[in-house]
Formats: sequence, C-alpha cells, structure tokens
Amino acid sequence: MAFRGTADQLGIVRNEGKNMDASQTEVASPLRSPSDYVFRAEGLSKTFGHVKAIRDVSIELRRGEVLALFGDNGAGKSTLTKMLCGVYSPDTGSIEIDGQSITMKSTRDAEDHGITVVHQDLALAPDLTVLENMFLGHEMMHGGILKPFGFLSRLEMAQKTEKALQSLSIRLPSLSLSVKDLSGGQRQAVAVARANMWSRSGILMDEPTAALGTIQSDIVCQLIRTTADAGAGVMIISHDIPRILDIADRVIVLRHGEVALDEPIGSLTRSDVVAAMVGLAGHDPEDKEDNK
Repeated sequence: MAFRGTADQLGIVRNEGKNMDASQTEVASPLRSPSDYVFRAEGLSKTFGHVKAIRDVSIELRRGEVLALFGDNGAGKSTLTKMLCGVYSPDTGSIEIDGQSITMKSTRDAEDHGITVVHQDLALAPDLTVLENMFLGHEMMHGGILKPFGFLSRLEMAQKTEKALQSLSIRLPSLSLSVKDLSGGQRQAVAVARANMWSRSGILMDEPTAALGTIQSDIVCQLIRTTADAGAGVMIISHDIPRILDIADRVIVLRHGEVALDEPIGSLTRSDVVAAMVGLAGHDPEDKEDNK
C-alpha cells in the first residue's frame, strides 16, 4: 500500500525522512540492553471467573518499532493491553521496564514509567481547545506568588504543545480551536501527539483507524510511523490488517488468549495473519499436539 499525497488537506505534514537526532538513533547490535526496550513481559496470565482471557503470554516492545497486535474478537488483545498499561494486574507473570520488574496499578503508574495509551475513543474533551486537551490532567501553573491563585501558564503550555506537534510534523490551524471543530484525522493526531508528549518511551494504541476514512487512515498511519522513527515504541491493536502491515516492524497474533504468531514483518502477508487468527494448522496454539 502506498500512502497518498493528501496530508496537507488535513493540515498534517509528513516527514520525508526519519528526522532523528544522534541521541535517538539506535545502533544495530545482536545484544540488546534493557534500555532498548519499552517493556518486556514474561508469562502473563489473566482469568475472569472461569474464563482464561490471557494464558502465559510473553511480549516485548522495542524502542523505535511499530508492533502490530492482531486477533479476532475475544482473543485477549484488550485484556493484554490493559495489563501492560496498569488497568489490570496480571494473575501471573512479570512486566520489566529498564531491567527492573515493576507493578502497575493504574494508567498513571504506567505513565510514570513512560508508557501512555491512545484509546479507541481518543479520550479527548471535545469542548476544550487543542491546547487544553494536550495538558488535560497535566496543567502547568505560574510559579512564584501567582501559583497559589491557580493561574495557568498558557504561554509555556503553548510552547510545549507547538514543540510536541512539530516533532511529529503535525500542523493544525490553531491551538485555540475546540477539538470538536477538528476533522477525525486531526483529532487522532492530537491524541497521538498528547500521548507522545507525556510518554518517555512507548505508546499503546487501540484501533487508531477504526472511525476514519481511507485518506485519514493513511495519514494517521504515517503519523504512527513517524512517531516510531523518532524513537518511541508503538504497539497497535487493529483489525485493519493490510494498512497496519504496511507500517509495522513486527506482528503478534493472539488466539484464545495465547500467542499464535510472533514474527518480524519480513514477508508476512495478510493471509499469514488471518491463518494464525483462525487457527489453521501450524499456527493455532491448541493444535500443537496435532502438529508434532
């Protein structure tokens, strides 16, 4: 799939290159240090009553990569993601960040460890401006004698917002526009930019193109690729297999709460992904005994 040259229609400018500075450039090496990973999770399991939603799943997200997480409805994608961002605590297994095992009990805990989430509904406040949404829950106050009076430092907030948008080559008409007045692609861009601004290392995205048209979806996918090229790790849950395969570096497929496929993009095709999702021989974790 080739991205279409229509980004300017939505006020989003694409990078022509990776545009990474020396501090963000990774050196290829067969041995990776803990700092190369956003997170590494081993043996995660989660049960709800009699339902085993996730069974012994190990997953890692590397800095600078786009990881596609595919699976049919009920495969465990959302449950796994909620464990990785602190909404659920795993029954078994561990999550490691920067070489240390950590316990997250909320999304704020995940954010404190450098991981942010872009939900399918974007979690934007439509009646607030772009600037206000970028700092929602992170408002900056004037210092000195004005701080006790609760005055927002709008100039500093605007400067940081402009910097965050520019780092992803996003151009919007105005920071004072209400989010409800933006297009779907622009809203998704704001959500991604906000997540990137408050993330130190990784972003988890739930169905980023689900409510968008073809042109807007292509632009958001290019934005995701730009975010990863700037050094962040991005994990995407999606049913839009062809479009996400076009930007992904690695693919994981879940089936019945287990990993059915975990491979670099290489020559993987949509057919390979669908085969793993539906459990054709050689892919379904429950077929292991039959395939010996």
